[in-house]
Parts: sequence; C-alpha cells; structure tokens
Amino acid sequence: MALLDTVVVFLVSLLIGGLGIHVGSLVVTGASDYGHAVWTALFGAVVWGVVGFLFGYIPLLGPLLVFLAYLGVIKARTDAGWVEAGGIAVVAWVASLAVLWVLAETGWTSFEAVGVPGV
Repeated sequence: MALLDTVVVFLVSLLIGGLGIHVGSLVVTGASDYGHAVWTALFGAVVWGVVGFLFGYIPLLGPLLVFLAYLGVIKARTDAGWVEAGGIAVVAWVASLAVLWVLAETGWTSFEAVGVPGV
C-alpha cells in the first residue's frame, strides 16, 4: 500500500506543479496547454534533480546552475525567452503555493509539489 500512496502523492503533486506552469505560461505568454505544462513540470523536476545531484553541492554556483537548468527546460518547452521563462517560473511558484495552501488547509495534502522548485 505504501507504493500506491507514493505514486498517488507523486501524481497529485506533479499535476499541481503542472497547473502552476500552465498558469505561468498563460499569464506570461498566453499559451494554454495543461498537458504540455505537466510534461514540462516532469522534465523540469528531473533536470532539477540531476543537475542538483551533480552540481548542487558547489556553494553559490551550484544552486545557480540548478536554477538555470530548470529555467532552460521552461524556455525550451515554452518557446519563451530567458526573461519570459523566469516570469513563468515565478508565476508557477506563486500559483502552486496558492493551490497547495488551500489543499493543506483543508487537509488534502502536504505543502509540496513536483515540478516547481521550493514548493
């Protein structure tokens, strides 16, 4: 049963991360494709994890490289520039926080999501 719980938590948090990226893309670029946003959240989470594992331990430079790699995924997946990708990431973070806050306050989930760092 623990494996099923883990899978459900992962999928729900991925959908929330995808929702954040979807809202960010909608606000910043006007793009509206939730499925694409979920895949972007998944790829972003994988890249964040790999780059963080390889370089995250380097003071100051490591976290910067991890964040730039995450922005690179958003940039590549949304056909946005670097500034727009940064805007999408910020809006995604705020949107995910809002959704997670509501879900945490109602007892549905914990305060974290896959695909949006720091949430």
